[in-house]
Amino acid sequence: MHAKTAAPDRPEAASFPLTVLAKRADFLRAARARRVPCEGFLLQARQRAEGEAEGIRVGFTCSKKVGNAVARNRAKRRLREIARLILPGMGRDGWDYVLVGRPEQTAWRDLAALQDDLRRALRKVHGDAK
Repeated sequence: MHAKTAAPDRPEAASFPLTVLAKRADFLRAARARRVPCEGFLLQARQRAEGEAEGIRVGFTCSKKVGNAVARNRAKRRLREIARLILPGMGRDGWDYVLVGRPEQTAWRDLAALQDDLRRALRKVHGDAK
């Protein structure tokens, strides 16, 4: 059996997986919380109540405004990838994040630009300088 190594152009994310939101109620609670519009997507973030859940949780959504099923799936794949790369390092324990795809942007915007958007949005949500 061969050891699996990361490709040089894909940085290794943290060793723990992100928990993915699945319940509508979690998405609705995030929608009522903080919102940071970015060029490539909308970030909704909320700090959970004590004892509600552990770790960083993330959800992804794209309405039909984003496009047909192919465009929506492409947009969600790209949102999942930037979350996998950025949230383990910049997300905070005890927070829920929902990334909402934007029409004409999420599916086609440069991946590096999407990552920069998420970094900027997280700094804004958490009140970090820069």
